[in-house]
Amino acid sequence: MLVPITRQTFEDLIPGVATGEQYKYCWGKPRDFLKRLLVSAVCLAIWIFLEYTVEGDTLRILILIAGISSSLYWLWMPVWEASWRNIKYRKYPYAGFLQGKILDFYISEAVTEQQESVNKRGELIIIENLERRINVEVGDATGFSTLIQAPLNRNHKRLRRGQVAQMIVMSYLDDLSEINEVSDIYIPSQNLWISDYPYVRRDIFKEISHRFQSRRPKKAPPSPQTSAIERYQPANSYDQVYDDDQP
Repeated sequence: MLVPITRQTFEDLIPGVATGEQYKYCWGKPRDFLKRLLVSAVCLAIWIFLEYTVEGDTLRILILIAGISSSLYWLWMPVWEASWRNIKYRKYPYAGFLQGKILDFYISEAVTEQQESVNKRGELIIIENLERRINVEVGDATGFSTLIQAPLNRNHKRLRRGQVAQMIVMSYLDDLSEINEVSDIYIPSQNLWISDYPYVRRDIFKEISHRFQSRRPKKAPPSPQTSAIERYQPANSYDQVYDDDQP
């Protein structure tokens, strides 16, 4: 089921400025912070050097502004990166709320980083850092389907085929007949998110999801003619993402 949403709602879901979760994601690992800190230190050294070599008040003011900004590169760079990601999504003029089901899911490995090294014989070798990822395929009754990939974690053990899955879809067409991009996946029955980068504001998305669920017509009770066996058929058992002894 696909329901169009207003432009205002879409912009509330994907704000122009980075949220706290997005900033945390773009902050990265300790080595990413150290790289930014090194860039800031180099910029600070250049700023101090120029401060004592240039002449003219106007030029010194410009250098001062540039120096302060560049020395804080370690702090504002995650904000800029997250905001840029949001802008790339906000460029789509139309969006909708999609509710479908999980069609399939599986685990794969992806190369996250490559490093060059030299072995004992002096040969150049490439070391690949692999990350286990969950791949989730979501589709609806219209035949639309999409595949989302995210880092694997223990919460993904709760995934089952057939679970209701919700997301925001984006398009250049006002009737949403062609989907160009999708957001994070939300599994309302498990309060579970499947995502790499947290594009949507999750508090607002959950509110929309709750309103959508509350407006859906309730299923009619079983007919009196339905036999007890038909009425209480056991639920299908679905394969788990991975066994409990795996991370």
